[in-house]
Amino acid sequence: MTSAHRRTDVGPGVGVLRSSALTLLLSLAAHCSGPQAKDLCPGGTDASSADLWASANRSQLQGFWCQPASQLPRDQLSALIRRLASLQVPLQAWQLSCLANLASRCGLQDDFTLHPPSLLLFYNLSQVRADDCRTFIRHAAQGDVELLDHLPDQRVALWRAALACLGGPLPRLRASDLQLLGVLVCDMDASSIATADPRVLENLQRCPQLTAHQRTALNSLLAGGRTQLGPPGSWTVEELQALGPLATYISPCLWAQVQEAVGLGFFHSVVAACRTGRLSRHEARRFVTSFLESKAKRVSSRRRLRTGQACVQGNITAATLQDDLFLVHYDCAQLESCLDSRVLTASLAPLLQHPLPAECQRVVKAKLTQIYPGGLPEDQLRLITSLVYLYSGAEIGQWNITSRDTVVALLASDVALENQTEAVLQKFLDHNGTVSSALLLAVGGTRLCWMSPQQIQTIRPQELRLAGALDVSSCPQSRKDVLYTKAQEAFGSSRTPAAYYRLMRPYLGGAPVEELRQLAQANISMDIDTFTSLNPRVLQSLDVGTVIALLGPNVGDLQKARSHPTVRSWLRSLSSSALGQLGLDTDPTGSAHATSGPPSTTPQAPHLAHTSGLPGNAARASTSGSLWAPLGYLPLAVALPSSLLWLLHWGTSGPTPHCSPGTCTLGSVHGAASGWLGSQRSGAGKTGLLGTAGCPLGLRRRL
Repeated sequence: MTSAHRRTDVGPGVGVLRSSALTLLLSLAAHCSGPQAKDLCPGGTDASSADLWASANRSQLQGFWCQPASQLPRDQLSALIRRLASLQVPLQAWQLSCLANLASRCGLQDDFTLHPPSLLLFYNLSQVRADDCRTFIRHAAQGDVELLDHLPDQRVALWRAALACLGGPLPRLRASDLQLLGVLVCDMDASSIATADPRVLENLQRCPQLTAHQRTALNSLLAGGRTQLGPPGSWTVEELQALGPLATYISPCLWAQVQEAVGLGFFHSVVAACRTGRLSRHEARRFVTSFLESKAKRVSSRRRLRTGQACVQGNITAATLQDDLFLVHYDCAQLESCLDSRVLTASLAPLLQHPLPAECQRVVKAKLTQIYPGGLPEDQLRLITSLVYLYSGAEIGQWNITSRDTVVALLASDVALENQTEAVLQKFLDHNGTVSSALLLAVGGTRLCWMSPQQIQTIRPQELRLAGALDVSSCPQSRKDVLYTKAQEAFGSSRTPAAYYRLMRPYLGGAPVEELRQLAQANISMDIDTFTSLNPRVLQSLDVGTVIALLGPNVGDLQKARSHPTVRSWLRSLSSSALGQLGLDTDPTGSAHATSGPPSTTPQAPHLAHTSGLPGNAARASTSGSLWAPLGYLPLAVALPSSLLWLLHWGTSGPTPHCSPGTCTLGSVHGAASGWLGSQRSGAGKTGLLGTAGCPLGLRRRL
């Protein structure tokens, strides 16, 4: 399962919890903006407000929101970030990107050793001192690089910066290098893996998945016998178990070289782990398919011809299915010959607990079709979640689905195909079912993408409100448009831009150009993750000034996402002078320069930044996307292309605004009682890019 589809199933109360978790930071914001706090918030820590977050638990802190957090004094923001680290609060990319900008603007980036590792992935790399670069990379390499999916250029820059710390070019990564690089090794190309120190296996174990070329390199490394495991013929069960998920990538030709007792022992442990839920079914099936392929090559064609389709292993019984080596004894042909309908119907659950290869799954489906020609009964549907992808829309149309639990069983896993969502849900709706908040939370936002427009319209606004923020960023544009309209029914009456944006953020991918312009005027400071999910055609209608106003202090993040398709298409529509406003250069063809793909371990030739007009050491980057760096920071910055070494610099005289005292905080704009958006559509004045205090986009300096 890719990172884009990772999801944790949650209970019906989570939508309420997600919303209530924001109370913590909203309370802080109210405290800092109220009249009683005039003398407290701009200066030192106020104990009463600090206690609000100091006592917050992990679940509450997951509701972190940048806008109220931006009103915290510097020391309280610092303490909040440290608490996020100590509690290991899992924040999402849209939260981390704006938090990184907020921390950088407050001068907190130098405290990176006390910050969550994943937060470091979003920091401005040019602000990392040369003396700190190895410590910084080692800490950042403990984070989740998959969070950078929407920031491809930041991911490439991080890899280049890591190699620069190692003093590259590097023909071969040493053990000490690998210890520093951590999970960043997951971005290495196949040739670098093949030539790296054998301890690269420890790094690769942390990769959520390997590319086809990386898998080939892994098997080449294992086959050479240079790792601690030695040659395949000397492997032990314990050593294979120590490989973790990497063992599931071992090729059939290597399994054929492993001692039979060792292979069977490891097979037993994998199936046992899968049946008890300690190993994902996807990983277990990958291993089983490869292992059985190696075993099949040992079976002579003479025996296959002699046995034909006869059951030579003995009839399958309930006791047979309890054996973890069941699939070793019964290949798919024997499964078809030795499994009768009585045992199948009585023991369907234990049979499907085995990680059946696709061919065996088709055998089971065919047998079930013979037993139930009119469609599977509902009690059996809840058991076939691993087979559901094999059923056509017409076959699903024969099912009777009356229970929400059945819908959840069929759709909550990653097995059901996207285009099966509509058919499964329609059978439920046909029996007077409703799309409740609990159902939405259970199946996840991705399934919303594959409901029909008519099904989406059946969702009551109250249910969408209770479900909270659902990730619909992967939806096709046609569904984003429908979901936006539905979300308007649920959240359109919000009184302030901040409240409106907080609730509507996941659904803005379907927003029209007029709304984006209104949001730009309201200083909502859109995060880059949300920006990349906007309708690319709508973005073509936005000029540079509007986008700068829309992103606010997050505008520097454009350079981190310039290769993202949505951002790239918008940048290509701009003139050279417009790109210059953003601090982005153009290549000889006139299009915005973008980095393509992760490099090898040999970094490209570094480009030195022009420093003649660079402010002195007092100059600090005001956002994590802003790439002005004092001279002391340049040794790491040279790992980046010269075009990335400058971006918007908020203000040109004096030190860049810090948080406290003199904090740049997001302004608050209140709407009419009938709803903010409705009042804005009647007309509003434009907000200037820079205020009189030099703070961008309506940010106000508190003195």
